[in-house]
Amino acid sequence: MTGLKKSDFNYYLPERLIAQDPLEDRTSSRLLVLDKNNGNMLHKHFYEIGSFLRKGDCLVINDTKVIPARLMGHREGHQGVCEVLLLKRLSTTDWECIVRPGKKLRTGTVVIFGQEPTVLKGEIKEVLPDGNRIISFSFEGVFEEVLDKLGTMPLPPYITHELKDKNRYQTVYAKHEGSAAAPTAGLHFTKELLESISEMGVEIVRVTLHVGLGTFRPVKEENILDHHMHTESYEVTEEAAAIINAAKERGSRIISVGTTSCRTLEAASHGTDRVVAGRGDTDIFIYPGYKFNIVDSLITNFHLPQSTLIMLVAALCGRENILHAYEEAVKNEYRFFSFGDAMFITDI
Repeated sequence: MTGLKKSDFNYYLPERLIAQDPLEDRTSSRLLVLDKNNGNMLHKHFYEIGSFLRKGDCLVINDTKVIPARLMGHREGHQGVCEVLLLKRLSTTDWECIVRPGKKLRTGTVVIFGQEPTVLKGEIKEVLPDGNRIISFSFEGVFEEVLDKLGTMPLPPYITHELKDKNRYQTVYAKHEGSAAAPTAGLHFTKELLESISEMGVEIVRVTLHVGLGTFRPVKEENILDHHMHTESYEVTEEAAAIINAAKERGSRIISVGTTSCRTLEAASHGTDRVVAGRGDTDIFIYPGYKFNIVDSLITNFHLPQSTLIMLVAALCGRENILHAYEEAVKNEYRFFSFGDAMFITDI
């Protein structure tokens, strides 16, 4: 499909429907079940997800863990506040980062975070073409422990409330540190719900994709094919690949929890109907016209208008179906975005 414009993926959303806080009970979110073939819908709650799963299904979750990637500091010898967002780890000391204010943070500038006894220093080594910086950090002890003391969770820009419990921006199965944003579809699961799903005979498989803040980067070009996707690091273990491929061979559904798991599986397929184990970087861009190699169904949240994520879900169920579902969700006052309600896009 060619000639797609970002305006083809716009929809009306009242600001009051943007969820600012997570619900007390993760599973009490509402669930809009959408038939990907005909657009039919059911209105349920997330704790009912098991009634739409089948024995033999393969549920794929992203076990990345969000790091407190937002650091506030000041330039050495100056008083003004600087902000650094860690995007991607390059070595034990070096990270690719987003910085503010960019004009004052040039190559060679040293930024200081915290105060004795916990101090972190970062020297800007390189300014990249897109404005990001390569920063080399120096510190005492273990970087993750220093970051845990000095950093904060980099919540999406549309969330204006302060998060009282930072664990609510983590999935209950988060394990491998490295994300600047949570794989939010997974926030609806509790350990108890996952156990009950497993007891049904559904296989739960872990993959890892470290989510970058590019997830929230708006599509600026009207022709979506001109949009440049950000790169994210992923890993699929030999065990995970074997389970997923066996499920595909026997005709069971591969159900992706979130667009991040979906991008991992489709990237790791390398254009075939099998997942290849390994680590890699992907900038896969999925939009209508894309032929899914691995993913059959998708559990996902509601995404921003004109974003690459709404384009991805439209690729699975059709642009008209997804826009109609979003219109229905607005009419029924669903909660939107990271702390909002969920969808299950499948064959009902």
